Amino acid sequence: MSTVKLTENNSIDIPPEILKKLGLAPGDTLAAEAVNGELVFRPVRPVVPPFGKPAPAAGKSLKEAISRKNLETGIKYIKGIGPKLAALLEKREIRTVEDLLYLLPLRYEDRRQLQSVSSLQPGQNAVFSGTVSSADATTTKSGRKVFEAVVRDESGTITCKWFHANALWMKRTWKVGRVGVFSGEVNQFGYQREVHHPDVEWLPEGKDVTSLLAADPANFGRIVPVYPLSEGIHQKTMRRVMREVVDGFLSNIDGVVPVRLCPAGFPPLREALWQVHSPPPEADLADLNLGATPAHQALAFDEFFFWELGLALKKRGVLKEEGIAFQVSHRYTKELVRLLPFELTAAQRRVLAEIKADMMAPYPMHRLVQGDVGSGKTLVALMAALIAVENDYQVAIMAPTEILAEQHWHTIHRWCSQMGIEVTLITAGLKGKAKKEALERVADGSARVVIGTHAVIQEKVEFARLGLGVIDEQHRFGVLQRGILKKKGTNPDILVMTATPIPRTLAMTLFGDLDLSVIDEMPPGRIPVETRIFFESRRAQLYDMIRREVGFGHQVYVIYPLVEETEKSDLKAASQMAEHLQTEIFPCLRVGLLHGRLNPVEKEAVMSSFTNREFDILVSTTVIEVGIDVPNATLMVIEHAERFGLSQLHQLRGRVGRGKDKSYCILMTNGKMSEDGEKRLRVMESTCDGFRIAEADLEIRGPGDFLGTRQAGMPDFRVANILRDGTLLEKARQAAFDLLEQGPELAGPAYVPMHDELLRRWGKRLELATIG
Repeated sequence: MSTVKLTENNSIDIPPEILKKLGLAPGDTLAAEAVNGELVFRPVRPVVPPFGKPAPAAGKSLKEAISRKNLETGIKYIKGIGPKLAALLEKREIRTVEDLLYLLPLRYEDRRQLQSVSSLQPGQNAVFSGTVSSADATTTKSGRKVFEAVVRDESGTITCKWFHANALWMKRTWKVGRVGVFSGEVNQFGYQREVHHPDVEWLPEGKDVTSLLAADPANFGRIVPVYPLSEGIHQKTMRRVMREVVDGFLSNIDGVVPVRLCPAGFPPLREALWQVHSPPPEADLADLNLGATPAHQALAFDEFFFWELGLALKKRGVLKEEGIAFQVSHRYTKELVRLLPFELTAAQRRVLAEIKADMMAPYPMHRLVQGDVGSGKTLVALMAALIAVENDYQVAIMAPTEILAEQHWHTIHRWCSQMGIEVTLITAGLKGKAKKEALERVADGSARVVIGTHAVIQEKVEFARLGLGVIDEQHRFGVLQRGILKKKGTNPDILVMTATPIPRTLAMTLFGDLDLSVIDEMPPGRIPVETRIFFESRRAQLYDMIRREVGFGHQVYVIYPLVEETEKSDLKAASQMAEHLQTEIFPCLRVGLLHGRLNPVEKEAVMSSFTNREFDILVSTTVIEVGIDVPNATLMVIEHAERFGLSQLHQLRGRVGRGKDKSYCILMTNGKMSEDGEKRLRVMESTCDGFRIAEADLEIRGPGDFLGTRQAGMPDFRVANILRDGTLLEKARQAAFDLLEQGPELAGPAYVPMHDELLRRWGKRLELATIG
């Protein structure tokens, strides 16, 4: 047993082994005081804060420190979890007690009462008991092997089926006369009701259902949670483990968000976790399965709150950093306006005014510019870049792909070269002497505007005087990439642009630390593009449309998903179809070909030829998705349209409708579509509004796929779902910002637990110690 020694100045020295258990550094001296009958220890040594300001004196009671240690207990130390089960759980990133407590049920089954077989209805998840009356392997008319068992009770029979099952093992398990309790979804095929792959709990011989309900309350006689499983773990095992963890460790959970900030009617955090794992008898099954109970919402709010608090602190931190106060001389900006063959829209001028005000301020700009396809974001970014160049600073423009970086270079180089401003392109494809020379010109400041992919933020790229970073298509980059670009200069301004409209809930989640500008006006004279879905049977009509548009002196895009056909795919491909269209369909028209395998010089030559009307039809892959501006093109044909995402379809459609003539977009499909594929095409047919399309895309695909698989910007919420819980996200954001209005630096003893919890959850992900 360890002892502590009380000294004359009311401080104590705690042996290293106890400090280690409490997660404190050996040798720390702690001051002790009694608070509400509880002994509280506070470090006497100074604390280095994470947000750039002196933090409050950190303090943890023994109880808090022990609770944190308990929650960090490895799962292999939990009763009933051996090395094999621990290894299976770790495949799901479940390593600690806390991970298990936040492993919420996928759904719930109502096992409060068993149903009779005759009462089972198609479409319901049912729980019923019965006796196996027959069981054997069989083969369907199509040759598919199936194992079938018929279960009977006093009211009737129902068939249970398994596909690809081991028939020998199944026959040994599903013995005729065996009694069990079964659960699963009821299906109807003709006159026969079936349950596919049901869960089953077998009754010991001589026992009836009543005895099972009494002997196994974890699995019967209540609303039962159904947990996500790894292969090799059974639901019954998972429920037993979860009951052990909830009963043994839930008392270590304490909510730290003040009650006054939480929506009314939400239970405390500990009670909420108890209710989602052990729903009360009166709970509403539908609400449980929708994640709509107060308990589920309380957990989601707690999670959203800390994320938004981190973003709010980052935003506040930016306001306190010393930045570059640019002077606006209009040396280059007025020259560019004079060179432009058109006038800026009112929305462009409004957003430019917001950017100009940010750049003139003494702290760094962090602004997100959203705008639909063709609204003129690149020009706005160029105007901002020229303000930096006027002040003798460099600009870095970062795009997600080499093609988009090259297109930005072509556009910006064309204007800047007329004003004597050097623009350099840096991509991963740049090699040898050309790369060495480009890096030297960036380092010595000769290159005033530097455009590239993620190659721009590599260690070898050194700027002489970076004043502005522009990130295009931000949702393809994460918070960390933004931070790395920022470190290339001394607190440069950051301007983020996206051509993919981002739904409000996503914008609050990903970019809550940025100020938002929206270019919500298209250039004058733009006519909405008429979009139609054509099936293969209308191909002759499509070719007539192409001839008609070319006859009017217009040009046509034809987009294919592949460059060349492969044996494994029946998709038409650009190279073969360009030749087919030229030789067999339109021998009198001029057909060009553009795809990603061409080198930059070849791509530029094809683009220039099309712009100069040397081609009537441009056959291309999705390399033309963004950046190409040919006002004379009035028809966009997208082959295999069902294979493209909504965002991509919208970007492709945005290549036409840029002039004063009526434009069309034809979505060609062979009719073999998934349900989601058909939804995408119907959305495209019904609207040209990028924000409506983005909302629909988010609903169809969900946040992860909308943004790209596991991309770095999206937080890994354990409970919250931004689609389901969008209203809660707004409330959590408001609560977080309200809190900082009251305590700007989270200063004071009352904020210590919240401060620590924020750092523990999101400190590293949000780079709270370094960005802002």
